Amino acid sequence: MRIATFNVNGIGARLPALLQWLEETQPDVVCLQELKAPQEKFPIDAIQAAGYQAIWHGQKNWNGVAILARGQLPIETGRGLPGDPDDSQSRYIEAMVSGILIGGLYLPNGNPAPGPKFDYKLKWFERLIIHTEKLLDSPAILAGDFNVIPSELDVYKPERWLDDALFRPEVRDAYHRLLAQGWTDALRTMHPDEKIYTFWDYFRNAYGRDAGLRIDHLLLSPSLAPTLTKAEVDRHVRGREKPSDHAPVWVELDV
Repeated sequence: MRIATFNVNGIGARLPALLQWLEETQPDVVCLQELKAPQEKFPIDAIQAAGYQAIWHGQKNWNGVAILARGQLPIETGRGLPGDPDDSQSRYIEAMVSGILIGGLYLPNGNPAPGPKFDYKLKWFERLIIHTEKLLDSPAILAGDFNVIPSELDVYKPERWLDDALFRPEVRDAYHRLLAQGWTDALRTMHPDEKIYTFWDYFRNAYGRDAGLRIDHLLLSPSLAPTLTKAEVDRHVRGREKPSDHAPVWVELDV
């Protein structure tokens, strides 16, 4: 079973690129982030024509998450991260697909830091940690753009990112506390010592220079981790015409 995450950076602008990648790779489940589209503008007809059913949580101009499943409808189990009834940002969606609980997330960027956006990021992270504790006993995967650079190995020239909200100590600490619950970072597990990136900025020829970041993660629960056989980044997708600034990331599970 192949499960992927892909920050598309606008489902409207990137739909052709998404459909091309879906046709080429045929993942079983895909978590999308940054739809940047209201609920009624999600291109469900094109997604269904590609062989996928979907649930999505849209938001005009910003954020937005979705879960796609090939040949079946994801069974929604949650929409919006619990813990703050006043939070209107579309950043979390959850579903069962083929007996696996899928948590699709788009964690806040948090810049500029310090400041209100950084405070929101930390509070959102704490809510996530509280919620994921309840998922650990299930075969579960957390998939998405975490906006967290876990370590110096995960960033080109880490000294330039010390004050950035993606790399500040508070954020990395929250990420490692999340892992300490029992989650397995699939990509790092399969590539323990490799510089492997999932995001390259549009500016300064970042992709051409391989000046990237690893901020898109797939975390496996304790019962699912032993089934992990492969984890990769489809980095060539970032090099195509009119790409997202992220590349798809995926795992294969022997389930």
